[in-house]
Amino acid sequence: MKKAFKLEGLNCANCAEKIEREIKTLEGVNFASVNFMTSKMVIEGDDARFDDIVKAAQRIVTRYEPDVVVKKA
Repeated sequence: MKKAFKLEGLNCANCAEKIEREIKTLEGVNFASVNFMTSKMVIEGDDARFDDIVKAAQRIVTRYEPDVVVKKA
């Protein structure tokens, strides 16, 4: 499964890179991308685990950027 998300309020390019790197290490993730310029996050992963992957990704985003709102694109 592959989904895109809008990261509203993302204002740190370094944080975006750290978020992407950490999401890529999650079990079941096949691909992850966080584009600072477009504030877009794309995650592709195992269908059976996808809800857990998204929840973990949201926790990662909040840890680096507490004010960012994650919305489905």
